[in-house]
Amino acid sequence: MRQRAARDGVAGRRGRRLGWALAAVAFGVSALGAAAWAVRDVPAALGRLPEGARAERARRSPQFRAGVFRNSLDTRLALPGTGRRILWEMLFGHRARRPPGGIPVRVPEAAADPASAPPGELNVIWYGHATALIEIEGRRILLDPVWSDRCSPSTRLGPHRLHPVPAPLDRLPRLDAVLVSHDHYDHLDMATIRALRDAQSAPFLVPLGVGAHLERWGVPPDRIVELDWGERTRVAGLDLVAAPARHFSGRGLVRDRTLWASWVVAGHRRRVFCSGDSGYFGGYAGIGTEHGPFDLTLVQVGAYSDAWPEIHMFPEEAVTAHLDLRGGLLVPVHWGTFDLAPHGWADPVDRLCRAAGARGVRLAVPRPGERVVVDHPPPVDGWWRSLD
Repeated sequence: MRQRAARDGVAGRRGRRLGWALAAVAFGVSALGAAAWAVRDVPAALGRLPEGARAERARRSPQFRAGVFRNSLDTRLALPGTGRRILWEMLFGHRARRPPGGIPVRVPEAAADPASAPPGELNVIWYGHATALIEIEGRRILLDPVWSDRCSPSTRLGPHRLHPVPAPLDRLPRLDAVLVSHDHYDHLDMATIRALRDAQSAPFLVPLGVGAHLERWGVPPDRIVELDWGERTRVAGLDLVAAPARHFSGRGLVRDRTLWASWVVAGHRRRVFCSGDSGYFGGYAGIGTEHGPFDLTLVQVGAYSDAWPEIHMFPEEAVTAHLDLRGGLLVPVHWGTFDLAPHGWADPVDRLCRAAGARGVRLAVPRPGERVVVDHPPPVDGWWRSLD
């Protein structure tokens, strides 16, 4: 009897161990399945590096040296010895990196018929982060469009929006051009590009090499215009110029095989400058002399850090760049939508307001989706300070 009980006990333990093993295997398979689901879009989202004639044209660029694109000044992505400190601040810092309440979003009013737009029309709608719609002299230019919930190669992982997009893509008016400053995920989004490919007929204007990503995502080659710094094209009566910036590029482990740029949008009477991502550099004065004065500048003010001062501007530098550019109204972009740096979510505009006030710069800080009429901008009311 005792021997049979002992055998039953051993069999029971073996059965339990087998059950645990099967459960572990099932859990592992489930985890692998979840991981595969999370990264299923990654290969396509990585895009494609330039090759063939596109790569040959890139190699002929004055900005292309020793196999990669380079800034006009030596530029470090991060200062030595800052990595651990930044990681600590991102994980355990005490700054309010998310808003205390919902960010107020305005649904943009329907755009007027471009044919009836006044000759001097100049408005801008900020959709969040670096995405903006420029309405200039009856033309519609979309800048750095990102409609996805995350700025990431995965739809399941990566920085998530702090506020919804003010309006769906199908509410956009007919576009005359789509401008892309560079190929980072918070400026170039595969799902958005594919949707615009199908819903619009406008050309995509991109820096050298970026067209390879678009072609992989099904954009017809005849709708892709690649420009080097200083090159221009004319679209719908507007002069569009790719201008210098101080940044870097890359969607995977390989960096700087595509160019980055700022943009000049010039009509018959009105002019707009779009900074893209950039550290401050002396080239802004040259852009202002050659292409300014600008009625409107859209300047990056967020995602800065002492660890990477050469690739993103601090808000005070954004004011200096605006003055160098001979700008009229400054509208800040690249803040308040994605948490990409250790500063507080609203710190960029608080610092910007102080710097702009001290230097007499005209400023508008719209809510996402709010149309700014450049000649009659709304007062800066500090809406971001009263969220609950």
